[in-house]
Amino acid sequence: MDEGSNVSLTERARRIRRHALRMGQVQGQGYIAQALGAADLLAVSYFHALTYRPGEPEWEGRDRFLLSIGHYAIALYAALIEAGVLPEDEIETYGADDSRMPMSGMAAYTPGMEITGGSLGHGLGIGVGMALGLRRKGAFEGRKRFVYNLMSDGELGEGSTWEAAMAASHHRLDNLICVVDFNNQQADGPSTQMLSAEPVAAKWEAFGWHAQRVDGNAIAALVAAFDAARAHDGPQPRVVICDTKMAKGVPFLEAREKNHFLRVDEDEWDKALAIIDEGARP
Repeated sequence: MDEGSNVSLTERARRIRRHALRMGQVQGQGYIAQALGAADLLAVSYFHALTYRPGEPEWEGRDRFLLSIGHYAIALYAALIEAGVLPEDEIETYGADDSRMPMSGMAAYTPGMEITGGSLGHGLGIGVGMALGLRRKGAFEGRKRFVYNLMSDGELGEGSTWEAAMAASHHRLDNLICVVDFNNQQADGPSTQMLSAEPVAAKWEAFGWHAQRVDGNAIAALVAAFDAARAHDGPQPRVVICDTKMAKGVPFLEAREKNHFLRVDEDEWDKALAIIDEGARP
């Protein structure tokens, strides 16, 4: 949690977007639209909801944040940089040989990266195991440790996701919070046209989860949803479904019909950064 800071969550999200764009500029391409779209939920996660120590990424008392969607690594790196887990001066190494920030998230390389994601649909199952383990260890200094699993709407088409959802409900994992980035986009087109998961919230509820669906680019709505997920007193896992907009905050990228993997012209990076800088706040 970002206790004692006078930096707003909106400004944190803006900075996360800026860090992500700078990394994208290094490579000239990447999963930038996802990072821009998920910046608000990452800001609320790291500067409102999560308990962690930036200088001790393996501190036993931390909440765990799992990135099931390994290709969103650029988004998580941006959040970890803003949180002080990774230094900002490593941005120029993004995607390079021997970098601590490879293009797909790898736990062995990056402080704060809890799992190696990328084989989609596996994060929630790992989260179930972690939540079970933490529950059996008991409270840490009187506090329940939560496991957060960030996954994509595309992963709702993976059978392993629903096996894990069923197991979490069976074990009554009230320390597990799944966050679904529902941007309705995947490599082959809109996820609702590839394999629709609607009605999404009702499906999770049918599996025994406490479900909420919110605007994933509205900070106040996200704060309320994350607070409600943590405070819910039922013996069940919780899910927050976040409807986000790909490339949020950079209108000319938002308008691109295909933005799952963006290749951006050299001059457009500076244009995008200028748009983000226009929104700077103290």
